[in-house]
Amino acid sequence: MAFRNAALTLLRSQSYLGAGAEYRRLRTRLCAPKAIPAMARKLACLFFRLIKHGQQYVYKGTEYYEARYREQQIRSLAKRAQKLGRQQVIPETA
Repeated sequence: MAFRNAALTLLRSQSYLGAGAEYRRLRTRLCAPKAIPAMARKLACLFFRLIKHGQQYVYKGTEYYEARYREQQIRSLAKRAQKLGRQQVIPETA
């Protein structure tokens, strides 16, 4: 129940777990009633891993995860273009 309550508070959070990658993406992919238990499970797994290994949680910042997500999307689009027989053209930045 505590993890479900924590998952509910992530809706307005500006952290990685709330704003960036996790909860809001789950909420758009699934729906709100299904995203809450899914995020609660993710929090429980994170908590368990930290307790099991005796580690501290290291917050890397939202920018790190947004950049990682962007790179993942670029790789995905490149694979999709290759599958369709298209060639990837990377524009030069000034």
